[in-house]
Amino acid sequence: MSLVHTIKSTFVPIHREGHKFILAFFVASVILGFLWMPLFWVGMVLTAWCTYFFRDPERMVPQQDDWAISPADGRVSLIAMTVPPAEMALGNEPMLKISVFMNVFNCHVNRAPMRGEIESIVYREGRFLSADLDKASEENERNGLVIATERGRIGVVQVAGLVARRIVCWSTPRASLVAGERFGLIRFGSRLDVYLPDGFTPRVTVGQTAIAGETILAEYDADKGPVLSRRL
Repeated sequence: MSLVHTIKSTFVPIHREGHKFILAFFVASVILGFLWMPLFWVGMVLTAWCTYFFRDPERMVPQQDDWAISPADGRVSLIAMTVPPAEMALGNEPMLKISVFMNVFNCHVNRAPMRGEIESIVYREGRFLSADLDKASEENERNGLVIATERGRIGVVQVAGLVARRIVCWSTPRASLVAGERFGLIRFGSRLDVYLPDGFTPRVTVGQTAIAGETILAEYDADKGPVLSRRL
């Protein structure tokens, strides 16, 4: 094994969205250091945290059309039958909703729960309540993706939180996604809501820790084919 490969394997990649924030934290640390040296070290600790926040590790993603994979790292905060947001046009009937809450120490890169094509992306302005509150799904700023999959249309909603003030989504309508593919992130804490159609059964419990691209949130009740995995 080469030295370069060893170094790459040891250090987790940093997402490009974080580069400017890491640089800003570092520059601020240097400036504060000229005023009072202890402030420099405080700034460097914050710089290290910012670098850690924007980490973007690879994941081994199961490629199985019957599984809905977690779109985020964090804690499963809600499993319920809920009517999806009206702007997503997923109908007025309750769907299985599974929410994953991300704190400021979780990896914040968001991944597609299932393979499919993005039908629409709808952004809605709103408040910045704590993302672990149930009403945050209705009142907070959010960005929703409707994805057409082999098992029906699903919804994935990026919900801003008390600290999170910037939702980033680089995917576009009509784009095709594979399960576990990165489609966006939310800066500094928030949550992801997944809406699944009839036929899906939860495979997680409230309070469980989920890993984006790896944890199976729900399973479609049908005969299963061979399971493949893909590094993403």
